[in-house]
Amino acid sequence: MKIVLAKTAGFCFGVNRAVNMVYSLIDEGKKVCTLGPIIHNSQMVAELEEKGVRTVKKVDEASDNEVLVIRSHGVPKSVYDALKERGTEIADATCPFVAKIHKIVSEYDDENTVILVAGDASHEEVKGIVGHIRVPYFVFGNESELKNILKNNDNFCQKRVIAVSQTTFHAKIWDECQKILKKVCTNLNVFDTICNATSMRQQEAEGLAKECDGMIVIGGRHSSNTAKLFAVCSAHCLKTVLVETANEIDKSYFEGCERIGVVAGASTPAGIIKEVIKTMSENFQPVSELEETPVQKTFEEMTDEEAFEASLSGLTGDQKVCGVVLAVSPTEIQVDIGRGLAGYVSADEYSYDNVNLMDEVKVGDKLNLIIMKINDQEGTAMLSKRRYDSIAGWDKVVAAKESGEILTGTVKDIIKGGVVAYTGSTRVFIPASQATASRNDSLEDLKNTEVQFRIIEIGRGRRPVGSIRSVLREQRKAAQAKLWESIGVGDVFTGTVKSLTSYGAFVDIGGVDGMVHVSELSWQRIKNPAEVVSVGDTIEVYVKAVDTEKKKISLGYKKADENPWVLFNNQYAVGDTATVTIVSMTTYGAFARIIPGVDGLIHISQIANKHVAKPQDELSVGQEVEAKIIAIDDEKKRVSLSIRELLPVEEATEEAAEETVMVFEAPAEEAAPAATEEVTEEAAE
Repeated sequence: MKIVLAKTAGFCFGVNRAVNMVYSLIDEGKKVCTLGPIIHNSQMVAELEEKGVRTVKKVDEASDNEVLVIRSHGVPKSVYDALKERGTEIADATCPFVAKIHKIVSEYDDENTVILVAGDASHEEVKGIVGHIRVPYFVFGNESELKNILKNNDNFCQKRVIAVSQTTFHAKIWDECQKILKKVCTNLNVFDTICNATSMRQQEAEGLAKECDGMIVIGGRHSSNTAKLFAVCSAHCLKTVLVETANEIDKSYFEGCERIGVVAGASTPAGIIKEVIKTMSENFQPVSELEETPVQKTFEEMTDEEAFEASLSGLTGDQKVCGVVLAVSPTEIQVDIGRGLAGYVSADEYSYDNVNLMDEVKVGDKLNLIIMKINDQEGTAMLSKRRYDSIAGWDKVVAAKESGEILTGTVKDIIKGGVVAYTGSTRVFIPASQATASRNDSLEDLKNTEVQFRIIEIGRGRRPVGSIRSVLREQRKAAQAKLWESIGVGDVFTGTVKSLTSYGAFVDIGGVDGMVHVSELSWQRIKNPAEVVSVGDTIEVYVKAVDTEKKKISLGYKKADENPWVLFNNQYAVGDTATVTIVSMTTYGAFARIIPGVDGLIHISQIANKHVAKPQDELSVGQEVEAKIIAIDDEKKRVSLSIRELLPVEEATEEAAEETVMVFEAPAEEAAPAATEEVTEEAAE
């Protein structure tokens, strides 16, 4: 086994500065008290107490002859004011990074400014920060809380928004929060106030957790910095534990691990880190020789007393047992595993998820468990269901690798290079090249979705690698084969538009792509398929033709009941009047739109009751006019319109007479017969 210690483990600059400041005051012979624990480490606080350093909760608890040390978290401005009023001697150990935040937020005092603080509102550092703010402010701990603040305060877009973060805030969450703010706030000023040491510590912890079988996080349970490290490591390493001292390390939990990483919070003394490393090294030294196991009696050869003792000694850590639930409380489950032992499963050892035991388990249920610890004197056994599930899940993954079985899991994280899915409690990495059917598909769409995958590799350190793509391709082939067996002209499918070309759209109808020609997309004339559909659209299509040899399918999209000619015939008949729009002109007349998809011709002779040299003299494109339908040709799908038919009878007669006079007054004698013929034809019409 190899133990790897993070380079950034131990005191950060701010904590180290605060602790050294206290020791310097002690060396000077001064009496010292600290406003709150100087760091989140009970062992260090106890050590300082032995040297006479008191911890006080309030300013007025400090004696006149004591120097009060302000810890690295900093304090609100009101505390400085109170100390100044009392005349208390202080040593300000506020971390310079925290002091920088105080300076930023204190510079704003106008009503048009609002300050947003990312952090834990109950943490002393955040309390100190908001204690320096003089304008309206809000504190949020994650993306969800930020969204609620923005939702309930829609006037943020009209204000200047200042955003800062707690120095130990989760770096990735802060990045996501900034993206949200930039979409909503138009006058935004973001200050990147996460401590560089904190960011580096989290990044190193994440990288180490990805490479190790087990992780130990050393630090105080009340430390924000340590809590962030534990969250980062837990997301990438199944076996992650948080300990304050070496005494809390459970050797059995890390058995079978080849590589264990160790990280420490910013308030963890070097001595405790060394003690943990020493304990790990001593407990996990390889056994050089194996003692021969003496020949034992079988249970049939033993007396009752010997058999009972053997049954107790035969139960060891990591042994699998089946227990029957005897009682359930909010904190633990009592089970009967036989052999005279009372078994207990704590809430933490029941599941990796935070569940309510009273809702999950009832008396009489059977649970598969792992024995963690046995107390022979008390006749009790500490058991774990989550560790059993973890082992069982791992065994299932190994078996699936050999058999090619398809596993089901949920994608929890999108990381660099791929996604992370969990099948049960087993983490499976799926590379980006194996996560989707096409390289162009978005990985983000997979988050929090259930997926099917195969295990294609088990890497070093029990790291399974999966492939969603291989399952999708197999499913696609099966769907294709089934579709080609049954597809026929007239079949209707709901498909997804996969791509567009100048001549049509390709649609996936269930593992097979068919093409909708541009002429089949709309009853109206279009130049580009993008005028009707977009890639990713879900549309209903029908099969127009199938070529099984060439594996080609022609699809139709426009519906018969949407045929403009059918709609026109249902609405209009010869003799009806319609409001039409002039859409184009020719030498012989004007075309007018009756309804979308159906245009009618107004012949030049039907535009007015007078002679019209050209349609543009009376009409213009875009003009709306009243026209009468005088003819419908269903076979050729043509409509004839007339404006002249709607003119008053008296006006028509008078204008017709004027036109006749004008025609017969033609100057050329040979033109008269032609004119006469023209008038006669018009009269006939």
